Amino acid sequence: MSRIWRTIRSFILWEYARGSWQYDVMVTLIVLFVFLSPFWINFNDKPVERAPHPSEVTVRPDGQGGFVYRVDASAVPEGDEEAVEAGLRRVIEPMAGEVNIVKHAPVKDAAGKLTAYDVWVQRQ
Repeated sequence: MSRIWRTIRSFILWEYARGSWQYDVMVTLIVLFVFLSPFWINFNDKPVERAPHPSEVTVRPDGQGGFVYRVDASAVPEGDEEAVEAGLRRVIEPMAGEVNIVKHAPVKDAAGKLTAYDVWVQRQ
């Protein structure tokens, strides 16, 4: 029985020389643990999934010192020009600060359905 405990003690204290079969067994067990343990142990290290914001906005320069914002149509209420412009301003200003909307144009898909608005703005 003492021989078994001496062997276990030698493994724990890493007393075997490099290249011996005992050393190879220890290294193999460590490598197996590293590669196989994620299948059975939950380390809680997965990234948090984030859903895109419903009013997704993309920005690109317009080449004249301003920017063109593409705002998803679902983020803007339908209505007359003033209501649409107020909705566009409500979506853009939290990101860009106070801006002047120069113009806006609807973007439609191949079926003619309104999908987004292109909005040309100048920062104040």
